[in-house]
Amino acid sequence: MISHWQILYNVIMIPLVAILSLAGFVFHPKIREGVKGRFKSLSTLEKYFGGERGKEPVYWFHAASHGEYEQIRPVVKGLKEVEPSARVLVSFFSPSGYNHVNDDLIECKVYLPFDFFWIVRSALQTVRPKKLIFAAYDIWPNLVWTAKAYDINTTLFAARFVEGTKKLSPVFRDFYASVYRSFSDIYTVTESDHDRLLTLLTGPERPVVRAFGNPRYDQVKSHADAFTQEHTESVLNRRKCLIAGSVHREDEDMIRTDVAVLLQAVPDLSLIWVPHEPHEKAVANAEEFFRESGYSTSVMDHKDVENIGDARVIIVGTVGVLAKLYWQGQIAYIGGGFSSGVHNVMEPAIARLPVFFGPRYRESNEAEEMIESSGGFTVANGEELTEGISKLLRNPDALLKASYAATDVIHRNLGSATRIVRGIIKD
Repeated sequence: MISHWQILYNVIMIPLVAILSLAGFVFHPKIREGVKGRFKSLSTLEKYFGGERGKEPVYWFHAASHGEYEQIRPVVKGLKEVEPSARVLVSFFSPSGYNHVNDDLIECKVYLPFDFFWIVRSALQTVRPKKLIFAAYDIWPNLVWTAKAYDINTTLFAARFVEGTKKLSPVFRDFYASVYRSFSDIYTVTESDHDRLLTLLTGPERPVVRAFGNPRYDQVKSHADAFTQEHTESVLNRRKCLIAGSVHREDEDMIRTDVAVLLQAVPDLSLIWVPHEPHEKAVANAEEFFRESGYSTSVMDHKDVENIGDARVIIVGTVGVLAKLYWQGQIAYIGGGFSSGVHNVMEPAIARLPVFFGPRYRESNEAEEMIESSGGFTVANGEELTEGISKLLRNPDALLKASYAATDVIHRNLGSATRIVRGIIKD
């Protein structure tokens, strides 16, 4: 039975999204690339899954971007170990995921089809997945509703329902309730997320809800294991270096001048500066600023993290190296906390670094845990950042204690991927 929310979504929201996508197509290269890719999604699915095929089960995973795939991968890997014959389809919303994820575990990858009901209906009829699995937050209502209508099991894992979320507000809660009730299973990150979700899912008809944690911890640990065998030294034995990772323009505006002053105050401190999007202009601007501030600078445009050079400030102009670069320093600043939300704090934590970040971290449970454990520190401005870093640099015992605390957050949260795989198989 079609609900009034489905009607409103398809009559009002979908046309609005289409208009915004059209505007983005004209003015924004990434949106244009994604829209072009979505026009090819159905034909790609037909190529891989159309016609006659064997009885191998198909699991359709969806991730917004490359970062969200890092949550998905340990679950995909675990599922393949349990069910080797399974075929895995992964859909991405953004070009960052589609372009940069190349994984032998995936049989087929596509851009997420447009969320028009006739398109998702065609996609589901073609793929006929055993289960449709979403990670974190990128949920598309027509795809969920249509899957339920076709009696396809739908799972959401690593779900967050933080205090104050609009999903629970009086204006939006009924709409979100209609979407989340259509899932078969929802696995939240924390018990608090679990309890808040249950306040939304009132009534007898609701999915199985369990608190299973965040599988990204498992992925971060897995990535680090091979590299850390030769990088076991304590932070106290590393070069005195601050690593600023995934720096947004808003982070630059807030902290860059203070960081330059900190370098002057601590003559043996060096800096690795990694823009969130290391395009030519961002790299050039950073290089010009620090050079004019009086520091030797160089641009790292290669993947060899063991050969970063000896300049006082190193600007990173390539992607895919940040996780390993964290092992080159003593303290990390993670960007995004002054704009859209803090980026991955797990990678510096597994590298044994105390982690600093801006005030927008509430969507990151791992950042919250690091604050609680005293391995992470939120700052309101550049002055607070440099003051906090200075305190740790002056006190080796405090630096080591914060290092242990950050890493401990990772280790005590391992095992989520196994729990989620068991849930997908059994629920």
